[in-house]
Amino acid sequence: MKAVRFHGARDIRVEDVAEPTARLGAHDVLIKPITTGICGTDLHEYIAGPIVTPSTPHVYTGATNPQILGHEFSAVVADTGSAVTNVKAGDRVSIQPLISPRDDYFGRRGLYHLSPQMACVGLSWAWGGMGELAIVNDYNVVPVPKGVSDVQAAMIEPAAVAIYGTDRGGVQSGSTVLVSGAGPIGALTLLAAKAAGAARIFVSEPNPNRLAKAKELIPDCIAIDPTRDNLDEIIADHTEEGVGVDVALECVGLEASLNACARAVRRQGKVVQTGLHMKPASIDAMLWALKDITVEATWCYPVQIWPRVIRMVEAGILPLEKVVTANISAEDVVEKGFEALLDKAGKHLKILVNI
Repeated sequence: MKAVRFHGARDIRVEDVAEPTARLGAHDVLIKPITTGICGTDLHEYIAGPIVTPSTPHVYTGATNPQILGHEFSAVVADTGSAVTNVKAGDRVSIQPLISPRDDYFGRRGLYHLSPQMACVGLSWAWGGMGELAIVNDYNVVPVPKGVSDVQAAMIEPAAVAIYGTDRGGVQSGSTVLVSGAGPIGALTLLAAKAAGAARIFVSEPNPNRLAKAKELIPDCIAIDPTRDNLDEIIADHTEEGVGVDVALECVGLEASLNACARAVRRQGKVVQTGLHMKPASIDAMLWALKDITVEATWCYPVQIWPRVIRMVEAGILPLEKVVTANISAEDVVEKGFEALLDKAGKHLKILVNI
């Protein structure tokens, strides 16, 4: 079968690999991926990997590189193991890709995303969404209703990251919110903040194409180019008595962005780290203390969030498809996928790959 596999930094290949032929385990599900998003984590692997993908056998799954990529995807169920009860052949599903023990400290508490043994379909598992077939666990497949498209189903994974961030920030009806960074996660965070009822939303982004896209998604947001505009002054001018925003969501993973959020938030406000920081950040701890702020760090999402995201999409309050800027074939995955997303002046947010 055809699959997109990661071999190393700047080395992603479309290859013919063996189909899964082993007899399905009792809780296994054989799926046919439909469409798969290229994630920021995939980009990090492409630039400087292996980082998350395992060079030696993964402690829980035993997977090693080369890795079939893809953890944001929709699929159709092809077959199921004897003990699978939540789906049947022919069902359309969204893949919840996190894999971890159900019986360790975190698993017993339902905090599967926090297990130190956690693996992920498409990153540290034998299979991924950028292959024609894959085997996953029954807990990795979540049925989607007719009102949710295949594209939307593929976008539920990154949307879960965004919604978890707004949840941790306590965004609610009437909140004032800054979203720092309008890449894929930032764009989804804008939608999540609006869906949560935020009354005034600021977005800070230096890429003019992405800033324009943010205005398309949320027409009444206040769009700021931090290389040209004074972020602190604009937020002071548009918040009550100039105190700052209630919640600032850092969606870039850069020191400058994190510190901008700390300056923008009001006293006793919240800063939420949603973007992954690949190196240590220098922060102004005295500013944090003087403002008495809360800083929330996030890792992935609680897997129980999936049905809620699906309901939001079906209800029309979370239009995830608007963040998708291209659909490409597997053969074009490097040039029109990874390289296009690395273009700092590029126009793309989320690119989906069709196998």
